[in-house]
Amino acid sequence: MKKKSRIPEFKSIAEEARFWDTHSFADYWDEMEDVEIEFVDDTKHDETITVRVKPKLKERLEKVAKSYGIQLSSLARMWLIEKLRETAKTH
Repeated sequence: MKKKSRIPEFKSIAEEARFWDTHSFADYWDEMEDVEIEFVDDTKHDETITVRVKPKLKERLEKVAKSYGIQLSSLARMWLIEKLRETAKTH
């Protein structure tokens, strides 16, 4: 019989992040499993675009990016990709 996990089900990545910010992985080693991951060098981009925005909008975007711990350009790229994926589902 499979043992019930002590790690809760999370409704969002933010909720999970808050959990791990206040709990130690070491307390859950027996529930962890090895996984294989591959790191991709995503630092080289083929094309550049320029998007002009008002200073206040740029400040807001920088705040959001900082809260995620990423650069503004990374946040913008992630949001563009996300929006394109959403659009592809309806078009």
